[in-house]
Amino acid sequence: MKVTDIIAQAQSSGKPRFSFELLPPLKGDGLDKIYGAIDSLVPYGPAFINVTCHREEMKYTERPDGLIEKHIVRRRPGTVGVSAAIQQKYGIDVVPHVICGGQSRYDIEDTLIDLDFLGINNVLALRGDAMHGDSRFRANPNGHEHADALVSQIMDMNQGRFIDGEPDTSHNTDFCIGVAGYPEKHVESPNKLTDLGYLKQKVDAGAGYIATQICYDADTIIKFREDCRNAGINVPILPGLKPFATKTQLTVLPQTFAVDLPQELVEMVMACKNNNEVKKVGVDWAISQGEKLLAAGFPILHFYTMTKTEQVQQIVSALF
Repeated sequence: MKVTDIIAQAQSSGKPRFSFELLPPLKGDGLDKIYGAIDSLVPYGPAFINVTCHREEMKYTERPDGLIEKHIVRRRPGTVGVSAAIQQKYGIDVVPHVICGGQSRYDIEDTLIDLDFLGINNVLALRGDAMHGDSRFRANPNGHEHADALVSQIMDMNQGRFIDGEPDTSHNTDFCIGVAGYPEKHVESPNKLTDLGYLKQKVDAGAGYIATQICYDADTIIKFREDCRNAGINVPILPGLKPFATKTQLTVLPQTFAVDLPQELVEMVMACKNNNEVKKVGVDWAISQGEKLLAAGFPILHFYTMTKTEQVQQIVSALF
């Protein structure tokens, strides 16, 4: 089922649901951790499961002659395979991420064809991050600079148009496309208004819904939805939540995701004696956020788990 249809069902029935995101295992690992994470949340009825996509990294190794050799590696390949395995094993809809970073338009087309063959018709279209060590995002020479162009490519395939106009066929894909939104603006955007303009370009290109970046203030997410509506962005918005788990996240999360942490949350985390206490604060804070967002009419809450689901299990058991 398409994510937009799942959202519509949740809205019409008045029964909100949740979704969550998983990382493909590190290269060489199996699916045991993935299946364990899913098994812990299946009893609560997840609406769908996202599977992230990770771009290449530059690795430097010293040769026997003392010279440094660099080569490209992907530490977490397997987005398509993991997505297919999940959908086949659990019968739960999956949303693989498709990114611009490191990909040519031809690579992207091949990935989408594979997903179409597998009966996976939901994707989250993202620009992706800069390569580790680069000061800014650099697109593949035959790829896309921005996510709106990626959305347009997927929409072209939905209408049977391939990059080179071949083959001559009547087949077309049927992808439901989600995109990312930033309640506190993307770190590279000069201001919120400009950021909303970029988001509107993605929606106008064909995106059917928005999944937000991590945010720890429910009121900010609610205001973001209002700002979107005022900007003419009328697709559903799914709030992105991640429970606090360690004290180090007080600095790591703002640096990594450019989020502004509420002072009340900061003080509560700083008062904790250990990370077990931090995890309880994280669960309680996310439940409070979730209650406010559900009361405001959001149909689905989306959880970023990093494949660690203990806290999310406590949160969804309280909310759903």
